[in-house]
Amino acid sequence: MNWLSHFSIPNFFDAPLAVQSIPKILAGFPISAFLTIISFALALILGLLLTLAQLSKFRILHWPARAFISFMRGVPMLVVLFIIYFGFQTDAIPAAIISFTISCSAFISEVFRSSFLAVNNGQWEATYSLGLPYRKVISKVVLPQAFRVAIPALGNILLDLFKGTSLAAMITVTDMFMDAKIVAGANLDYMTIYITIAIIYWFFCWLITIGQTQLENHLAL
Repeated sequence: MNWLSHFSIPNFFDAPLAVQSIPKILAGFPISAFLTIISFALALILGLLLTLAQLSKFRILHWPARAFISFMRGVPMLVVLFIIYFGFQTDAIPAAIISFTISCSAFISEVFRSSFLAVNNGQWEATYSLGLPYRKVISKVVLPQAFRVAIPALGNILLDLFKGTSLAAMITVTDMFMDAKIVAGANLDYMTIYITIAIIYWFFCWLITIGQTQLENHLAL
């Protein structure tokens, strides 16, 4: 008997099932979008505060911020998610938001730090010579310039966060990935559904990239 007869080529992708599953998978998009928007907005705020703490001359602010950033950058987001959810007995949605926020804030802080340092020292000195307080120097002069420099890196973090929200399915959050798992299990066709959800994530990431490019062009004017 020819040994090739023991092997068969499986049907990896069922196109009709993929098309039929899209509405069911997209039912979880509002949750995925909500987690992304809220977590990213909070991470921007926390990341900025961490940056200011890093740049502070006061060690009581500088070193705790550095330690937090180092730890969060070195720990997988899934581990953070499990610690918050199982360790602190937090509800699923708040646990996901807290986990995604603190994880992303560490990376955002490093982006802001490098962007702040990219602002010419003359800008800092000129504003201080005018007698402006530190808060206005940051908000009116440094931050707008630093933000423009940071946009590409922040866009990458946003993309990673959007994809990372799929981890919320591990703690029972009914996002797109959880809906995809349910559809795949119901139809016993994991390959088709996982390819479909991959394409869906790619499509939304493509839209985010377009938005990032438009923002960059707008601020460059």
